[in-house]
Parts: sequence; structure tokens; C-alpha cells
Amino acid sequence: MKVNELLDHWTEAPSQQLTARKYTARLPVWDAARVSALSELFPARTKTQIMTDLVSAALDDLESKIPYIRGDNVISEDDHGDPIYEDAGLTPKFLDISRAYAKQLQEEAEAARDAKRSGADK
Repeated sequence: MKVNELLDHWTEAPSQQLTARKYTARLPVWDAARVSALSELFPARTKTQIMTDLVSAALDDLESKIPYIRGDNVISEDDHGDPIYEDAGLTPKFLDISRAYAKQLQEEAEAARDAKRSGADK
């Protein structure tokens, strides 16, 4: 999601799956004030939801700004038959590491959900 899409997103119902982990951050005063102002402007969103969306949008933006570095291997061809080279920059590494953490966090969320269910069954 892009930062410029957040205002529209905040008028919709929340639908993101969240991790079982909680992350804590101390914000500069002005940033905290702006998060509070956004939560007042969008009362259906909590400050946590707003901060979650802001972090998500910032990470998407950052990922799109990681420079492409042309590798040696041709991985495909474009519509005109010109070669498309692998990205030898940070993007593939970032995505691989992100996928590994996503798998770990998904497993933690499932374990927490299962533990909650078995606790409710007793």
C-alpha cells in the first residue's frame, strides 16, 4: 500500500492479519500528535491500526526505492524479446529474508491461535 492510499484505506473496514507479537515504539512528540490527530479524524481506526498502516506503507515505499542492480543472468524476456536480467541488488535478499520472517511469524500466530482455542475448550 502506498502512503497516498492510506486515507481511502482508513475509510474501509480493517482486514489485515496481525502477528502474535507486539512491537513497541516511542515516537517523537510531533509524530505522536499527528497519530492522535489521525485517530480523531478516523474514529473507526485505533492509533495502533493507524501506526500499523503507516509502517506498512513506509516499508512498501522503501522496498520500491531499493535500487535495481543488473545481474549477469537473463531470467526472462520482455514483450519485445529483449532480455530481462536478474536483480543482483538488495531487493531479492530483502524479499527472501522477509519471506522467512513471514513464515516464522505466521507459525507463531497459528500456534497462539491454537493455544487460545485449546484453552477455551477446557
